Amino acid sequence: MPGNTREVRRNGTSREVSREWVPEVPVALEFNGLAYAVMMATPRDLEDFVTGFALTEGLAARPEDIDQFDIAETDLGYVVRTQLSGLGIEQLSERVRTRVAESSCGLCGIENLEALAKPLPKVPKGERPAEAAIFAAVVDLRAKQVLNAQTGAAHAAAFANREGQIILMREDVGRHNAVDKLVGALAAVGRDFAEGFVLSTARCSYEIVEKVVRAGGNFLVTISLPTSMAVERARAAGLGLVCLARDDSFLEIDSAG
Repeated sequence: MPGNTREVRRNGTSREVSREWVPEVPVALEFNGLAYAVMMATPRDLEDFVTGFALTEGLAARPEDIDQFDIAETDLGYVVRTQLSGLGIEQLSERVRTRVAESSCGLCGIENLEALAKPLPKVPKGERPAEAAIFAAVVDLRAKQVLNAQTGAAHAAAFANREGQIILMREDVGRHNAVDKLVGALAAVGRDFAEGFVLSTARCSYEIVEKVVRAGGNFLVTISLPTSMAVERARAAGLGLVCLARDDSFLEIDSAG
C-alpha cells in the first residue's frame, strides 16, 4: 500500500514522494488447538514461517512432525493453525503455560537464567566457504532483496551454496521471522543447512545464532557486528561466524576466542 510523504532536505527544499510500506500484521500461531504466540510479521510465506518457528522453538524435531496447515485471514490479522506430532501434548501445553512473551527472540517461556545457559548442540562438520564465495553471496543477496528495495524496511535471510550462489531467500519485517521462514523453506525442499551457509541482514545477536545452530547450520554471515553473547554461543556450538560483511571486506570471528 503506497503512501504519500514529504521529503525535507537540509537546504530548505522539499518534495512530495510516494513510498511503499513494508507489510506488518499480527499473525497468531496455534499448535494442536492451543494458542502459542502472536507474532508481528509480513504475511507472506506463512507456511515456511510456521515450520521454521516450530523447528527453531523446539516444538518439532523434524519437518515431518508438522502437518495440516490452516491459514485464515481475519479483519485483525492472520491465524495459522498447525498440527504437531512427535511431541507430547502435555509438553506443548507446558510450553504454552510458561510462555511469558509473544516474541521469537529466544527467551520466550524461560523462567530462570539456568535455562538460557543450556548448551546448544554442536554444529555438523562442514567445509568453510571460500572468501570469494562469501563476497559473491553478499552481492547476490542485495540484488535479490525485492521487498527491501520497495520499502527499505525488510530483513532478509538467505542460504547460499559453497560457490556463493543464493539458493533460497526469505524476507520479513522481523529479523527472527526472516530466519524462521528460511528454515521452513529449506525444510520444505529437504535441503541440508550444512551444504552451504546462511546470510542474515539482521543484527548478529545470540538468538539469530541459536536459530541457525538449531536448524543444523554450521556457518553464518551477517552484515552487522555480533553481540558478546552471540560470539560466546557461536564458539561453544562450533558455528563459523563472519560479520560486518560487505562486498569488499568482512570480519571473521576467531572460533577459539
